[in-house]
Amino acid sequence: QVQLVESGGGLVQPGGSLRLSCAASGSIFSSYTMGWYRQAPGKQRERVARLSTDGSTNYADSVKGRFTISRDNAKNTVYLQMNSLKPEDTAVYYCNAQNLIKSYWGQGTQVTVSS
Repeated sequence: QVQLVESGGGLVQPGGSLRLSCAASGSIFSSYTMGWYRQAPGKQRERVARLSTDGSTNYADSVKGRFTISRDNAKNTVYLQMNSLKPEDTAVYYCNAQNLIKSYWGQGTQVTVSS
């Protein structure tokens, strides 16, 4: 069983930055692709960024050049650095770990971009 705990959400003004953290319950990065997803009210959950086991990354077009996914293997933590935030980035952000067999989710953290 993998447990994921997100933190770092909050209220930020447009143009500001936030860094989300996802702490995993063990050394899973060699076995699981890590991802950040978000879900805004009334919308479907969408993938924002993905970090594969080989270290390759992938981003949604809407966040390319603004968001960066990274990991700290020693801390079993994945990060999402979010810069130049826009009101449309407002959503609950979820951390995900998945492989061919299983998929795990964190509880989510709220990000609100508003002046």
